[in-house]
Amino acid sequence: MADQPNSGGDIQQKYRQFLDLLPLTISLAGLPPSEGRLFTEDQIEARAMTVRHAYRVAKSTVRELLGGS
Repeated sequence: MADQPNSGGDIQQKYRQFLDLLPLTISLAGLPPSEGRLFTEDQIEARAMTVRHAYRVAKSTVRELLGGS
């Protein structure tokens, strides 16, 4: 059962990896804080796309630095 693609342990491992990379991801994204103002739906989506791209770069960078592929 542990070999199933979306097992609980797999999800927890991916979540842990996400949390570990979050500081680097946020830094790479370079987004300014909201300063208490609300964003429009389009602004939120644009920021989310920026964070997703920054996460991919952070993940790739860490793999490269640790000698993985």
